[in-house]
Amino acid sequence: MDVILRQKIQGLGDRGDVVKVKEGYARNFLFPKRLALPSTASQRRVLEEEGRLHDVRDAKLQQSAQALAEKMNGLSCTIVVQAGEEDKLYGSVTGHDVAKAISDQGFAIDHKQIVLEEPIKKLGVYSVSVRLHREVEVPVKIWVVKE
Repeated sequence: MDVILRQKIQGLGDRGDVVKVKEGYARNFLFPKRLALPSTASQRRVLEEEGRLHDVRDAKLQQSAQALAEKMNGLSCTIVVQAGEEDKLYGSVTGHDVAKAISDQGFAIDHKQIVLEEPIKKLGVYSVSVRLHREVEVPVKIWVVKE
């Protein structure tokens, strides 16, 4: 059965692709979750229109993210933590902590937008990326200091 994907599905395809799937997979999973549509000419036109609107919305979001990135450029935050010997932290500084520190500076940032390869476990100065949009990232300097 041919279906048109409404969004990117890992291992299957990207948004707007026409893919061949088993009928049961389409009927029991893709259609009820509105992840795909039956491949017909009218559905293709509808999906093209939705895609155009999606692109316009995405462009507006990218512009607002770019404006926020310019405001956040050069931002520096301090996180005060408890530390033991050799400047090792008792816990670790996670994305939640960084997001809270940035929010305290007046920027509405969700912890999911913070890009940390691994939690911070020592005192020091770190550069952390904040992903505001899939194409817009801004570096933020984080100072982790002892209480």
